[in-house]
Amino acid sequence: MWSFGTEPEFQKELEWIDTFVREEVQPLDYVLGSQHNIHDPEFERLVRPLQKQVKERGLWACHLGPELGGQGYGQVKLALMNEKFGMSRFGPIVFGAQAPDTGNSEILAHYGTAEQKERYLRPLLDNEIVSCFSMTEPQGGADPTVFTTSAVQDGDEWVINGEKWFASEARYAAFYIMMVVTEPDEPNPHRRMSMFILPAETPGIEIVKNYGFYGEPDDTHAHLKLNDVRVPEENMLGGRGDAFVVAQTRLSGGRMHHAMRTIAQATRAFELMCERVNSRTTKGEVLGRKQMVQEQIADSWIELRQFRLLVLETAWLADENKDWKAIRKNVSAVKAIMPGLLQSIASRALHLHGSLGITHDMPFAEWVINSFHVGLADGPTEVHKGVVAREVLGEYAATDAKFPSYMRDDLAAAAREKFGISG
Repeated sequence: MWSFGTEPEFQKELEWIDTFVREEVQPLDYVLGSQHNIHDPEFERLVRPLQKQVKERGLWACHLGPELGGQGYGQVKLALMNEKFGMSRFGPIVFGAQAPDTGNSEILAHYGTAEQKERYLRPLLDNEIVSCFSMTEPQGGADPTVFTTSAVQDGDEWVINGEKWFASEARYAAFYIMMVVTEPDEPNPHRRMSMFILPAETPGIEIVKNYGFYGEPDDTHAHLKLNDVRVPEENMLGGRGDAFVVAQTRLSGGRMHHAMRTIAQATRAFELMCERVNSRTTKGEVLGRKQMVQEQIADSWIELRQFRLLVLETAWLADENKDWKAIRKNVSAVKAIMPGLLQSIASRALHLHGSLGITHDMPFAEWVINSFHVGLADGPTEVHKGVVAREVLGEYAATDAKFPSYMRDDLAAAAREKFGISG
C-alpha cells in the first residue's frame, strides 16, 4: 500500500523530537567543542541528561533491533527522525545515532565475536566510548584498489604497517575498524583486503596530524601511521579478503543517514532564509516581495521537496527489499544529488543575508563547506553518478539494426497492421 502519511503515534514522537532538538539540543552547538569528545566534563554535565530523556522516551539508537536496545525502525522512520535531529551538530549523538559509530556497530553486530560484542559493541551502543572507521589512504581515497597498508600474519597475530588518511574521530576513539591488504597476490582487487579491529591503545599507532575544516570546532580527521601494529588473529572481522563485503554492511545505510541529515541542514538554511527575506527592507519593500528573491525561495522549496521525496522513496525501497544491493542506483542517486542541494540552498541563504551572511555569526559558510564534505564522504559524487548511469543503462537492450527501432515509418506500418488499416 502506498501512502504519504505518518502514523499518528509516530507523528507525535516526531513533533516531540523537533521541539526537543530546537529548544534543548541546538544550544549545545554554541557552547561545546566536538560532539565526539565524550571525555569533556561539560559533555557529561550537559549532554548526558538529554540522552537520558531520549532513552526514557524510547528513542535511543532506533536503528538497532530490540535485542541491542533499539526500536528496530526501518529506513523511512529513521529518515523522518534524522531530518529532525540532524538540525543540530549534537542531535545524532543525543539520540545515539552518530556516525561513524552507527555503521561500526552494525559491522560488530554482524561479524563480531561474543567477546568483541561485549568489549566494543555494548559500550559503543551506550555511548560510553566512540569509534573510528579507517579506510582511505594518502595516495587514494575514491579508489580502494590502490590501498597499500598491509597486514602480514605472524603466528596467531597480524602485523599491520602503512598509513591511513582522514580517519575521522581517531583522536577520541577507543578502537578503529580498519581495512588493510592481506591478499596482495589475489587477481581480483576487491578480494585483496580484510577488515580488523584495532584497539586505540595498541602500540605502533601514531597520529601524525589531525586535520579539520571550516565549521568544525576541533580538528578530528587523522593522518595515521601504523608501525608494526600487532593484533590477534581473532580481530579480523569476516574472512580473509572480505573487507568490501563487510564494508557494505555500513556504507549504504550510512549514505542514507548522511542524506537525511542533509535534508535537516538544508531545511534549517531555508527557514533562516525565509525569515530574513520577510524581515529585511530595501528599495521601499521587503526582500520577499522582489521577484528575483521569490525565484530563489521557490527554487529552494522545490529542490528541497524533490530531494526529500527521493530520499523517502529510497528509504521505502530499502524497507521493502531488505537488500541494499538491489537499490544501489537509488542510494547512489541520493548521494549524488545531496551536495548540490545543500550547496545551492545554503549559498542562497548566505547571499540573501548580504554581508552578514559571510560572517562567523551566521552558519551559512559552514554549511556551504559541509556540502563539499558530504560530496566526498562515502564516495565522491562522480563515482555515484557512474553507478547510477551503469545501473540504468543495464536495464535497456541495445539493437543491432542500422536504424533505431522507433523510426516513425516503421511504427506507423506496425500500427496499420495491428489495426487492420490498409495502405
